[in-house]
Amino acid sequence: MFSLETYESIKEWKNANISFCLTNNVSLNTFHDQVMLRVLEVAIEKTKHKKAPCNFTWFITGSGGRFEQGLISDQDHGIIYEESTLENDLYFKDLGEELSKGLDIVGYPYCNGHIMSSNPIWCKSYKEWELQLSKWMEDESWESIRYLQIFYDARALFGVEDYIRRLKATIHQYQKEHPTTLRRFMENVKHHKNAIGPMGQILVEQHGIYQGYINLKYSAFLPYVNSVRLLSIKEGLFETSTLGRITGLQEKEEYRELLKYCFVNFSLLMQYRLSLFQVEEYEDTHYLNVKNLTKEQRKEIKRILKYGKKIHDTVIDLVNI
Repeated sequence: MFSLETYESIKEWKNANISFCLTNNVSLNTFHDQVMLRVLEVAIEKTKHKKAPCNFTWFITGSGGRFEQGLISDQDHGIIYEESTLENDLYFKDLGEELSKGLDIVGYPYCNGHIMSSNPIWCKSYKEWELQLSKWMEDESWESIRYLQIFYDARALFGVEDYIRRLKATIHQYQKEHPTTLRRFMENVKHHKNAIGPMGQILVEQHGIYQGYINLKYSAFLPYVNSVRLLSIKEGLFETSTLGRITGLQEKEEYRELLKYCFVNFSLLMQYRLSLFQVEEYEDTHYLNVKNLTKEQRKEIKRILKYGKKIHDTVIDLVNI
């Protein structure tokens, strides 16, 4: 029996149960959500006042926001709180730092890009978030557009869900009024790691500890994730999961043929990643050993990679008109 009153006990509970959730992506990500909510409970208990002074949203983004985490995942999250006062600012600064520390202890490594509630950029009042998004959209620098894409994948894990929706609506509105913004989003994602060679062979890592492996994150996942996100921004979708976005986009006649096999292929990709259940480090979750695949599996992976490139290139051309 686990008390779940400390980060260490949550880690023990997580490690004891996560293997039962590897049957499918929904089960695994639902479990990750439960673990992180337990971390939030403990983090709130560890703050000085043990209760938030105003309404807030704790959101996760990245693969967590898209409901696409693998067995091991780093942390990507932020906080939006009702209003900025001295008391509120101090409280959520403390809570953000406590959350990042707690998640790391439980087994979600710190984010190298500092997309965490402990970073003031990702922990602000609602009004401050509005201003920050406006600045990012007007700035259009590579980093600002990257931040906007990260925020676009945000999903409320706890608290007032409407904050996220209203803030995303400002991105949709700005994009409608300034169509060139979509091109800036496109330019940030137009390059991707080529996965198929000129002779139709799968391109694997040539050096290092992953020699002979496919980098699933950059060669397989990102062409799908980035192109589907780009179309979702264009069409003003609020859905965060790639599969949900594909479903939403397929309701529109103009995307039905283009995305015909997208849902099936992306589902298969996530299933292949679940097969990497013996990984020990976060980086391991991105690599698939080609030698361990059967002839049929290699053929299937090659088809998925080719289709991802086709979708990616078509969407880039579509936005670049």
